[in-house]
Amino acid sequence: MLAKAFGGAVFGVDAYLITIEVSVGQGTKFFMVGLPDSAVKESEQRVEAAIKHSGYAMPRIKTVVNLAPADIRKEGSAYDLPIAVGILAASGQIQDTLLSKYLIMGELSLDGILRPIKGVLPIAVEARQHGYQGFILPKENAQEAAIVNNLEVIGVETLTETIDFLQGNQKIEPFWHETRDVFFEEINQFSVDFSDVQGHESIKRALEVAAAGGHNVIMVGPPGSGKTMLARRVPTILPPLTLHEALETTKIHSVAGKLSTDSALISQRPFCAPHHTISDAALVGGGNIPQPGQISLAHNGILFLDELPEFKRTVLEVLRQPLEERAVTISRARGTVNFPANFMLIASMNPSPSGEFYDAQSGHPDSPTAVQRYLNKISGPLLDRIDIHVEVNPVPFDEMTAEQKTESSSRIRERVIKARERQTKRFQESSIYCNAMMPPPMVKEICKISPAGKTLLKTAMERLGLSSRAYDRILKVSRTIADLNNSADIAVEHLAEAIQYRSLDREGWNG
Repeated sequence: MLAKAFGGAVFGVDAYLITIEVSVGQGTKFFMVGLPDSAVKESEQRVEAAIKHSGYAMPRIKTVVNLAPADIRKEGSAYDLPIAVGILAASGQIQDTLLSKYLIMGELSLDGILRPIKGVLPIAVEARQHGYQGFILPKENAQEAAIVNNLEVIGVETLTETIDFLQGNQKIEPFWHETRDVFFEEINQFSVDFSDVQGHESIKRALEVAAAGGHNVIMVGPPGSGKTMLARRVPTILPPLTLHEALETTKIHSVAGKLSTDSALISQRPFCAPHHTISDAALVGGGNIPQPGQISLAHNGILFLDELPEFKRTVLEVLRQPLEERAVTISRARGTVNFPANFMLIASMNPSPSGEFYDAQSGHPDSPTAVQRYLNKISGPLLDRIDIHVEVNPVPFDEMTAEQKTESSSRIRERVIKARERQTKRFQESSIYCNAMMPPPMVKEICKISPAGKTLLKTAMERLGLSSRAYDRILKVSRTIADLNNSADIAVEHLAEAIQYRSLDREGWNG
């Protein structure tokens, strides 16, 4: 007999359908075909034990399991459940009436209990698009799949429960969750707030400008000056995720297996802070079948690189293309995968190997050569993609012990949202949605400045030794400052503030 069950596979952040065909006939061997990897081949042992412990019999005649399409590599243990159901249907132990109506996925333990799998959300989306009535999967994954509308999500715990449902012996109510209601409740709930930060008013202003325009930021300051504390509060002032952005972000975390079983939809912008020992592949993604890296997990959120010079040079250089294209392309022998990587980069670093700002008059422990060698670990092309550079100094004691509360994140966020609304209207006929994404031709068209502004910018570049790469960055940032001030034109004061945010472009910076 021949039976067919249906599952799904994930490649990149998208899914495609897999047909599990099982044929039982004359012979004695078990064959698994369709380019399965080792984990899929080992399912024979898991499936056999699970079938026996569930009170059914494994056929002792020739059994062929084909995973179609046969020219695409299959990996993982999520095919255990559809293979087991297909074998039981092909051997006549159960009816196959409902197999064509449901997508079935799940890993089996030897006693027939189901284990959770990853990549559920994109598979559920694919199931709905192909008109399946429902999706049968481990109960731990049901909340994630329930994000998808118009799809019956049947959460099961054992192989026996799955069979009873398919045979009509047990009724299981489709899992339903108020995902969107919970999402809109949680988008404004944060455990940190800018009101907790005493002092650093100029740095808060720089981060507000960065959030309003989507600009990348680097903070330079001695240890303990508050760089990490400030960076961790940036998500609280970014515009809240839209439902579309939340679904896109959740898909990436689902594919990577980073989505917890108690959360269905990511409601807050991601904040990823990889350690400086991270490898190239872990940062941008990789593997035989490519998996998303940290820059894709930070999609629609923040990628925070603390102690930037301590990262390997090769790791930092692979950031250049994603920062420009807002996506990363990974090519392997088995195919090419595109992962979204639209993140805001926040980096921090010490000003010298010893951690202190260099001052030749105070007997600094580092030589000028050592300081320059340390700063040169950050390449010019990478620095070119960071719009805002600010120096973070320790907070004076009087400000640190002040009892008055500083401005809250919600107040700052209101201004950021209004500035983003102006940009959305400005770029409504293009794929650009924030000032930081403007290409050079658009900068010339949109960021026009007055004669007085040109004079100021020329003087600043000559006297402060600003590099030519700073020119476009200053114009973009000044456009954002004008948006925050609800100004249609870039005024001289907007340019003056933007010029202050180019510390690392000054000749002789840090001695």
